[in-house]
Amino acid sequence: MEDRVKPLKGVRNFRDFGGYATPTGRVRQGLLFRSGHYNEATDEDLEYLNGLNVGFHVDLRRPDERDRQPNKWPAEPVIMVATDGGREEVPAHIAALKQESVTSETIEDYMTNYYRSAPFKQHHIDLFTAWFDGLVETEGAAVVHCAAGKDRTGIICALTHLVLGVSEDDIFEDYDLTNRAVDIEAHLPAARDRFNAILGTNHEADVFRPFMGVRLPYLENAFDVMNEAHGSPLGYVRDQLGVTESKMEKIREKLIES
Repeated sequence: MEDRVKPLKGVRNFRDFGGYATPTGRVRQGLLFRSGHYNEATDEDLEYLNGLNVGFHVDLRRPDERDRQPNKWPAEPVIMVATDGGREEVPAHIAALKQESVTSETIEDYMTNYYRSAPFKQHHIDLFTAWFDGLVETEGAAVVHCAAGKDRTGIICALTHLVLGVSEDDIFEDYDLTNRAVDIEAHLPAARDRFNAILGTNHEADVFRPFMGVRLPYLENAFDVMNEAHGSPLGYVRDQLGVTESKMEKIREKLIES
């Protein structure tokens, strides 16, 4: 884990998701990064990030999230991609907390179902498509992130690994790494206080625990709906995101050490 997770002070869950084995070689490190937002990045964080030779950056957040926590990084000449899509969407965590009965179990059920709808939200499709196009067309390292770097980011990183030929065991290992890369216990009280203040509720901290980390069934459900709609997650990448075999091959040539 230490080799992947970078100890930035103001950016949670920043890590290199290269380095995994594939049938044709190992995924290069130093070219693929994932994380949470950059609103709280420190000067030291910014110095580190500016040294990564990042050429392409995709922000998976909705416009309201970007407005509330604008990124301090990156700046020009990095190619930055975001979308105005999803502006009217009720945030998943707010919708979950507005259910009639709220427990840690109902929140976990909600998140499981969220993963069944997330791959087919149009603004996610647009950004996932842009991510793969950027991997083909741009030079340097690439960064993809959302608010916490675990759900939306987790789906697109898993799909990237599939395109590269990373094994399913390693895909789920990288996804689950969020649970060790982030000090969930340390952040849980602040999350409880923030959500309770927003909603005027008084839920205990454990209610919010399913929001803070990931569960393997979440990603399994995303893969299940891709199987149902397109025969496989790679079928989803081809059919829904327009990533042709030619594009996949270009991505592999760029990112795999032969």
